[in-house]
Amino acid sequence: MRSVWSGNLAFGLVSIPVKLGSAVSTHKISFRQIHLADQGRVRYQKTCELDEEVLTSADIGRAFETPDDQLVEVSDADLQSLPLPTAKTIEVSGFVDASSVDAMQLDTPYFLAPSSPTANKPYVLMRDALARSGKAAVGKFAMRNSEHLALITARDDILLLQTLRWPDELNPATDAAPRGKVNISDNELQLADTLIDALGEADLSAYHDEYAAAVEALVMAKLEGAAPPAAGGEGGGGTVVDLMAALQASVDQAKVGRGGEEGQHATVTELSPSSGREGAGGKRPARKAAEKKPAAKKGAAKKTAAKSAAKKTGAAAKKSTDHRRAN
Repeated sequence: MRSVWSGNLAFGLVSIPVKLGSAVSTHKISFRQIHLADQGRVRYQKTCELDEEVLTSADIGRAFETPDDQLVEVSDADLQSLPLPTAKTIEVSGFVDASSVDAMQLDTPYFLAPSSPTANKPYVLMRDALARSGKAAVGKFAMRNSEHLALITARDDILLLQTLRWPDELNPATDAAPRGKVNISDNELQLADTLIDALGEADLSAYHDEYAAAVEALVMAKLEGAAPPAAGGEGGGGTVVDLMAALQASVDQAKVGRGGEEGQHATVTELSPSSGREGAGGKRPARKAAEKKPAAKKGAAKKTAAKSAAKKTGAAAKKSTDHRRAN
C-alpha cells in the first residue's frame, strides 16, 4: 500500500504509529488535447505575467492573496512549522454512532494501517473496541496543506478513515425541494411500493462503468482500422403524461425482467384509475368519452380522479370513474 500520510493515531494516552493509503481507485477516461491539423499534442506553459518568462516547477512558489490584492509568499517550510498538533497526529476527540453520520458529509475513504509491528497490538485493540461498541472515532489531522475532519470505523480486519466535509461546507437543501403543494394519492404510493418490490434488491458489485468500456472499445477499433461499435437505441424518458400508467408499465416491465409472477398483474392494474378493465391479451380498451356513472352510496370511498393529456389533438379531457370489484 502506497502511503499518502504517516503519523500517529492518538487514542487517549495510547499512541499508534499509522499510515494512510488510498482505499479507492478510478477508471475515469482521460483524453489529451490535440491540434486537429497535424495531431500534435497541445502543451501548456506557465509564464510570469510581468516579464513573460516561461517557468519551470523550481521557479514557482505559492502566495496568499489578501483582500487588497497583496501577495504574501508562503513557503513549504512555513507550512511545516505551523503550530498544529494535527500535522503529525490524528487526535481522537470523541465518538459517534457510525450510523448517525450524514451521508452528505462523507468524503474520501482511506485505509488506516499500522506502520510498524509494535503498532499492531494497540491497532487491533482500537479496531475491536470500535467494532464491539458500534461507534466511530472522530478526530482531525492535517494533510496536503489542509486540515481534515476524520471519521474512523472498524471494517473487517482494518481501520477505515473517511474524511468528512466540515459542517459549514454543507449547503442547505431548501432550493432543491419541489415548489408548491404536491398531492400524491394512496393508489400512486401503493403502486410505487409495488414497483420497488418488483425491481428488487440492487447488487452493487454487479454494476460497472459502461462508458469507460465503450471508449476503450472505440479506441481499439480505431487502432485496428475497424468500424466503430454501433450506437445503441436511445434511452427512455420524456414527459410523463399519466403517472399511474407510467408506474403500471414500469411494474410490468420489471416483472418481465425478473421472470414475472402470474396472478399479480390484475391486482396491480386495479390500482390505476386511468386504466379500465383489461380485455383478452392484456391490452387496454380504447378510451371513450366521459360518461356518467351512478353515484356511490353514503360511506363509500371517494372517487379517484385521473387526468390524461391527449397529445394528438392537444385537448385535455377529464374522467371520473368508480372502480368496484365484481361480487
